[in-house]
Amino acid sequence: MDFVKMEGLGNDFVVVDGPIDVSPEDVRRWCDRRRGIGADGVLEVTPVDPGTVKMRYWNADGGAAEMCGNGLRCVALLAHLRGWVESPSFVVETEMGERPVEVRPDGTVRALLGWASGDGDSAGSIPGGEESGLEHPGVEMTAVQLHGVEVHRVSVGNPHAVTFVDDPAEAPVREIGPRIERDPMFPVGTNVEFATVVAPDRIAVRVWERGVGETLACGTGAAATAYAGHRLGLTDAKVTVDLVGGPLLVDLQDDEAWIEGPAAVVFTGSVV
Repeated sequence: MDFVKMEGLGNDFVVVDGPIDVSPEDVRRWCDRRRGIGADGVLEVTPVDPGTVKMRYWNADGGAAEMCGNGLRCVALLAHLRGWVESPSFVVETEMGERPVEVRPDGTVRALLGWASGDGDSAGSIPGGEESGLEHPGVEMTAVQLHGVEVHRVSVGNPHAVTFVDDPAEAPVREIGPRIERDPMFPVGTNVEFATVVAPDRIAVRVWERGVGETLACGTGAAATAYAGHRLGLTDAKVTVDLVGGPLLVDLQDDEAWIEGPAAVVFTGSVV
């Protein structure tokens, strides 16, 4: 099987042409960094028509995920590079609905994730809408105490638990992250963000990603953190999120989250 290795801010993926049958065992084998290709997850991209492609995503543990922000941007870039779409602005079909994307001349990709809301324990509960593919869920963000820290539950199509800390570099990401990820409060697990507000237009974040572990970047995690900061009155609606892998711009337009940042092809290959 042929594949393309891609990355967005160091969040890396094995990208395969669809439609194909992908098993959890396949995903785990391909993502293994010592015995496989190595990646945070697997993306399947399928051309639909000159203005649309379809995307599916699996985390490195083999579990299917509802949304992946950096993966969405990588799929957009690949579809554009392959000429599967007629314009640099087109639509990607995801498990959470249609998402408009735009590939910029400099190679950066702007993409709509959808509405951010406080419904952080149920990734699939947001209904479809007319314009962006999502209808505003109208759920306020809630804060709870878990494993010694205060977390803010947020959904941007998939679940997140955002906690604000003094310094992400010193935060116990690998100790507390997996505990919160698997806490019964989150029936399908959750991504966990450890963030500090640097300025009203800047946030620094480390991410413990559900089914993967600590990652260099997480697009939905950046958006969830920006939403939490804005809702708490700590940040502007447009903010740069500094992830370990680099900066990602998050633009909240009435709580509708857009992300913008780089994506790249690393190499191509084949696997048996």
